[in-house]
Parts: sequence; structure tokens; C-alpha cells
Amino acid sequence: MADAPVENGAHHAQAGPWLSIVGIGEDGAAGLPPAARAAIEAAAFVHGGRRHLALARDLIRGEVCPWPSPFEAGVAAILARRGQAVCVLASGDPFLHGVGSVLARHVPAAEMRVIPAPSAFSLAAARLGWALPDISTVSLHGKAIELVRPHLHPGRRILALTSDGAGPRDIATLLVASGFGGSALHVLEALGGADERVRRGTASGFALADVGPLNVVGIEVVADEAARLVALTPGRPDDLYEHDGQLTKREIRAMTLAALAPRRGELLWDIGAGAGSIGIEWMLADSSLRAIGIEAQGERAARARRNAVTLGVPGLMIVEGKAPDALAGLPPPDAIFIGGGASAPGVLEAAEAALGFGGRLVVNAVTLETEALLLARHAAKGGDLVRIAVSRAAPVAGMTGWRPAMPVTQWSWVKPGGAT
Repeated sequence: MADAPVENGAHHAQAGPWLSIVGIGEDGAAGLPPAARAAIEAAAFVHGGRRHLALARDLIRGEVCPWPSPFEAGVAAILARRGQAVCVLASGDPFLHGVGSVLARHVPAAEMRVIPAPSAFSLAAARLGWALPDISTVSLHGKAIELVRPHLHPGRRILALTSDGAGPRDIATLLVASGFGGSALHVLEALGGADERVRRGTASGFALADVGPLNVVGIEVVADEAARLVALTPGRPDDLYEHDGQLTKREIRAMTLAALAPRRGELLWDIGAGAGSIGIEWMLADSSLRAIGIEAQGERAARARRNAVTLGVPGLMIVEGKAPDALAGLPPPDAIFIGGGASAPGVLEAAEAALGFGGRLVVNAVTLETEALLLARHAAKGGDLVRIAVSRAAPVAGMTGWRPAMPVTQWSWVKPGGAT
């Protein structure tokens, strides 16, 4: 947005940053450094949640602007005041799951002055004596509680920021259901404020009542004998997945993820998603990764959604429909996996067209008909062609022998014209 012209035709020049973003804790104005207090007092407009505005009310001299619904309207109002003295109040560190990262998408750093306060994670780590680099931190605020699931490894320490007073009990319920009922829980409420409180218990024996809405849960993970662990590497055990036989088996899955080669921030299309295992393990590789599963059968689509929640990636998007028609209108992918339906008319062509330069396509075939298509594709376009054969030990006439699984032909291809 251009600056408004002044009377003599020159352009208004803002002396220094016009936008201040101030982190405020539960101790309110008393806990703010002088620079933060001065930024609030000097602002013509002070934006923030009603709780933040109440904590800073003794310092506010300008117009009070509570966040509207939808939130985006408040961001638009701030941007419309570019060049005026605007202050935005945030919880703790504005750039840790906060409004600072949202505003930074629209306002250059040179136009902002950010004065953070300790984050909830920093305060919780200080109370528990936990080193932040050595633990997992996860924000469950406004998000599915199952996001904590991939972090549940024996001996691991986790700090989870919840949405409300029900959060700690919800976490305890999830832990018990997943086989981690012996885990120790630390419920830290209203950190940094007059009502601060830290209480402890176990997931299986959770009995805390009247938990405050502002809380962080510290988890010291203890795995029961039947705990269902989500390993760090692809090729997780098949029995973690609910399926009807339409499942890319663990060894093939591991090799498929290696061929897809996920990179931070990328989007995968999983065509013929089945139980959803490829999209799920793609997303488990890094929290920045996204995936869309395309599945024609409604029952399988529902099953894939359940698997995604159970394994801790509830953000997996499932589109019910048959490729290639179901691909129309989807955001462009960085990689595509086809595990079923590659022989249907137009599917391979649509997948190749959807990829940008440098995008990866991986196709698995178990039938001779689909294998023939991949042989022809490899001859025409290049790429890598691999035949994967896996055998498992099984009883044979009172002894043990190798029982082969159906071999898989895998074609992987990088669309030419860009970086690989």
C-alpha cells in the first residue's frame, strides 16, 4: 500500500518502525520492560485479545482495538493503518505460534519493532528444570490433540501448549488409549501470573479438577508393554494401520518414501490412497509437509482419515473421487505417488502434467498390465525402474521357509526442466 501524499506533494516518511509488537505475560504491565511500556503508551491504536488489552489497560492511551472475528479482519485493519503508530499485544513470544509470524507475512521487518516476553514453553521449562533443546515442544492450541502422538517415545519429555482447561485431561485420555498411561504429567497453569500453579500426576491416574484455561502440560513419557510406538523412520509396522488389505507393505513403503524424497514444506498427492499409509508417513517425516490422498472408495477414504488421526497427522486431506477427474482444482503438488489406478485412462498423463519442473513421480505396479505401462514410460521418458521382491519367513511343513510376497515394479521420474 502506498503512503498517503502530504499537501506539498512529497510522500510521508515514517521515522522508524510504525508497528510495535509487544509480548505480554500474565504479570501484565508490571512485567514489561520500559521499551515495551513506552511502545504501548505511544500507540494511537492498540490491537490485541481482550485478555491482553485488560492486562495492559493502565498503559493504553490510544484507541483500544480488540481482535475481531474473523481474525483476518483485524490484520487488514492493522495494514490499513500503515505509517501510524500501531501496537499489537501478544502472548509471550509473538513469533512462537503467535501473531508476529502472521503480521510478518505482510509487514517488512524494517517496519516492525518486536519486544518479546518469555514464551509459555520457556516459562514451563524454567519451572520444571528441563533444557528446551532436549525436549519436544508442540502447540495444540486450536489444533487436534493427536498431534502429540508422534512424540510419544519412551523417556522423551514433551511440553504441550493446550487450548483450554480440558486440554490436560484430553492428553491424559490419549496417552492411556495409546499405551502410555504410566507417563508423568505436569500441569502448569497461568505461568508468570499471580495465579500460577504447578500440579503433578500420571496419565492413568489423572484426577485434576478446575484446571485454568491457560496451561501447558509437561509429559515424561513412559511406555506400557502394549504401547503403540510411531517410529521415526518410514516403514512403520503394518499393524499400526487399519486396512482391508489395500496397504503398501512396510518394506515397499520405506523404499517408496525414499524415492519420493520429501523436502521441507512440500505437498504430496497420493493417488489411490487406500489406507493412507504413504501420505501419513510422508507427513510424519517433518511437520512442514502436507499431503492429499485421493481415494475412490468411501469406506477406504474414511479408514485413511482414521489412520491419519491415530498416527498423529490429522491434517492429512482425503479427497473422495476417482483420478484423473478428482485431481481438478487441487493445489499443485511437489511429488506424486500412484499406488493404485495407474492403468486407468489419463491418470499417468494427468499426474505428469500436474508436476512442476523438478517434481517427482513414483508409481508402484503389481499387475503385468500396469508394469507394461511403466516399462513403456521408462523407455520413453527415462527415470529409474526398480523391481522389489520381498520374502518373509513362514512355517512350511513343520519347519520354516521363505514365502515370497508379490513383487513390485517401481518407476520413479523427475520432471525435467528444473532443479532435482
